[in-house]
Amino acid sequence: MNIMKFYLSKDACLKWLERPSVYHIKKDELYELDQKAFEFLEASYNGIESEENDFTDYCVKEDILTTERTIIKRPPLVKSPEPSLRYLELQITTACNLRCSHCYIAESPVELSIERIKTVLQEFEEIQGIRLLLSGGEPLLHSRFRELNNILPEFYFRKVLFTNGLLINSHILKDLNVEELQISIDGLEKGHDLLRGKGTFKRAIKAVELSIKEGFDVSIATMIHRYNLDEFEEMERLFKALGVKEWNVDVPCVTGRLKENPEFQLSPQEAGRFLRYGFGGGLHSSIEGFGCGLHLMAVMADGRIAKCTFYGERPVGKIEDGLRECWKRIKPVKMKELKCDCRYIDACRGGCRYRALMEGDEYGKDPFRCEMYKDG
Repeated sequence: MNIMKFYLSKDACLKWLERPSVYHIKKDELYELDQKAFEFLEASYNGIESEENDFTDYCVKEDILTTERTIIKRPPLVKSPEPSLRYLELQITTACNLRCSHCYIAESPVELSIERIKTVLQEFEEIQGIRLLLSGGEPLLHSRFRELNNILPEFYFRKVLFTNGLLINSHILKDLNVEELQISIDGLEKGHDLLRGKGTFKRAIKAVELSIKEGFDVSIATMIHRYNLDEFEEMERLFKALGVKEWNVDVPCVTGRLKENPEFQLSPQEAGRFLRYGFGGGLHSSIEGFGCGLHLMAVMADGRIAKCTFYGERPVGKIEDGLRECWKRIKPVKMKELKCDCRYIDACRGGCRYRALMEGDEYGKDPFRCEMYKDG
């Protein structure tokens, strides 16, 4: 009998979601547990002696358990609401160093104070959040970003920085306390530069290469527009060759500056099939029977809270109301309530509710998603 002392890995964190779980922050993996396994891992906070067995062997292999002493401060285990709030987009500023033709954000820059950001981070950890999406504008332009960056290691969830890449350099990456950068690349040089400005493609690609070299996970977000339709095959080859972790492809909603730039707009018939592009893990497993955005909420730079940033003009509250209270006010969309009846509903989950709303009915069809599956 081989008795070992096991500790919870420093990158693993217990989360009390719909089911007891353990989340690996570095790998972005969520593992559901039974009660016995959950209690064992909770006891491993301070070290637990046990025989080696299939469970401990698996946990060591997955870097959930380690035999090295790792006693560190862990966040509170408080039962999450159901459905759980797992992903929080935190728009810390609307300031930006670009003026993209499709941007939906208002012209006048505003930013969240550090005090309000700290409140949000603390409440997100208490509600058992697993992935924080730091967005803007360009978040690196927040006037106190250095101070924010210094407190990020105090919180046990994955931090993802949304950036256009223009400010990324070795100096910033050396001290950046996030696990992942999501960099916006909206085509190859022709398509990207037409949307975002001359010379921005090469700088964004350089940011991708440098970030991967420095050991960060990198994902790429691409918006489909009029001038990148012939670039998707080559984009896919390029991003895979670079070692990108995930590629997310979407269609910009016709709001904000895109209204003023109709030459970039596409019909569902033109854009829908390009939603088939992209690769990577995406979001973690979810509860069956619910539509888009079940585990997501957004905090805007002026303190408003909504189901996502596109719903910013339909807020459910503000930071002072508390994340838990605002989350209660968001009604989950059940798939059986949607006016969708095709055979792809379980894969599609109804598509984007904001795009459906723009068509006149929040419970109606997302025409872009419908086109994506049309010839499937």
